[in-house]
Parts: sequence; structure tokens; C-alpha cells
Amino acid sequence: MKSVLKPCLLAVAATCALGLSAAHAADLAAIQQSGTLRVAVANEIPYGYMDLNGEAKGAGPDVIKHIAQALGIKKIAWTTTNFGSLIPGLQADRYDVVAAEMAILPQRCKQVIYSEPNSSYGEGLLVAKGNPKNIHDFESFATSGNKVAIMAGADQLEMMQALKVPAAQIVTLSNNADAISTVSTGRADAYAATSLTVGELAAKGKGKVEAAHDFKDPVVDGQPVRSWGGFAFAQDSKNLRDAVNQELAKFKKTDDWKKILHGYGFSEEDTTQSFSRSTEQLCAG
Repeated sequence: MKSVLKPCLLAVAATCALGLSAAHAADLAAIQQSGTLRVAVANEIPYGYMDLNGEAKGAGPDVIKHIAQALGIKKIAWTTTNFGSLIPGLQADRYDVVAAEMAILPQRCKQVIYSEPNSSYGEGLLVAKGNPKNIHDFESFATSGNKVAIMAGADQLEMMQALKVPAAQIVTLSNNADAISTVSTGRADAYAATSLTVGELAAKGKGKVEAAHDFKDPVVDGQPVRSWGGFAFAQDSKNLRDAVNQELAKFKKTDDWKKILHGYGFSEEDTTQSFSRSTEQLCAG
């Protein structure tokens, strides 16, 4: 502690102390003063990813770009990381916001704070071409002996656990890009992800994989499963979260917001459903 504070005393103490505080909290005023917002994505199409030109794209990034501009923040510094590293990165102050359309779940609400929902989306399964194991739902993994792959940190794990799928039948992947080879080579019989992710992977699978047709939405505790995605922040970043919420509420009333989500494959039902639950409700479970 002395080695840090002594230079502060020799320099301008108040200025140095301000810098130390800003390093531990994504404070809106400090971000506006610096002119840079640090944003992380998980490189997952269509939620948040970097394209081949190094430009951030997706439902999360395109909306947060608009919000940053509305808040007078001129620059965004983008970070890509594995999905499972998003929350730890927020907690370690590596970035200010996660714009990965991360599902708002009670257990995550204990670790981070969320904006109101920006999106809503359903589930799906990626299977080998022709669906040789005839898989059409999550529930069947509990009794069939088939193996299902999921991405580390994704909420599909909680769904599988709630459906009593044996742990030995769950294959964990570090990122979505591995799903195509995992399913096409038989390491897993299917990959569980959101319907949008599954559709994107199927399009890239060069005929080796496909989205399971006649997919049945999983039912957990008597309720069909649907996710609501929002922007995530460290727990001490409430003023930034509140400011983002204020601008998000305005933007969601515009056609431009709908165009962004529809442009990335979200349906009219998805955009309508994004208004149906609040973050308070989702965090309460």
C-alpha cells in the first residue's frame, strides 16, 4: 500500500486517488471523462462478436454503440473472451460492460448486476446431418444415453441439470466454434444452445451438421424455457448500469432498435417477448 500511496502524495494526491478509485469501479463520470467504454463479448454470433475486419457486431454491440454515443462516450475498447470468463473479467475490472446478450439468471444476479432485457430468445439443438439419433428435445438426454455438448458457463448446463441429465453425458466446450466438429465426429450427439446460435452453426457446418427439426422447447418446473439477455456490469457499477437502462428504454421504443435485432435473426416474437419480463423478475427466478 505504501508503495502506491507515496507517489500519490508526491504528486497531486486528489488526482491520484481519483485514478485509483476509477480502476475499481466502472464509474459513469470517469468513463465520460476518459471518453472510452470497455466492452467485452464472447465472439458468439449473433449476440456479440468481432467480424473479419475487427469490427464489433451483434445485437449487444450494436445497441451498446448507440447507448455509448447517447451518453457522450466517443470510443469503445472491445475485448473478446470465452463465455465462461465474462463474469470473472467484470469482477476483475478488465472491462466495464459485457455486451454478449448473457441470459439474466438468479445465480448470475448474485455475481453481477444487469440492465433491463435487451433481447429474448429460445433454445435449439445442433445435430449431425440427418439427425441419426433422432434427437428433438433436451429432456431425452436424461434417459437415452446420448451425449450433449454445451458451452462452458452457458445456462444450458442449469437446464440439463434441472432435467436430470447425468453429468457423464454432458460434454463441455470452451467455445461455440468447437461445436461443429464435436457433433460431426460423434464426440457428442448434439450441441445445446440458443436457436439463433444453432442456426448460425448449422449454416457454417458445410453440410455436416444441421439444426434439429421439430425441436420441442424444454420445460423446466412446468414452464417452457425462454431466455432474456441483457448487459452485465460489476456490482459496484450501479450508476453506469442505471444510465444504460435509461438510454436502453428510450432506444427500445424506436424502429432502429427493432431493425438491429431483426437484422441478426431475432423474430418479432423475440423482440416482443423482450418487454415481457423485468430484470427484477428474472433475478428473483
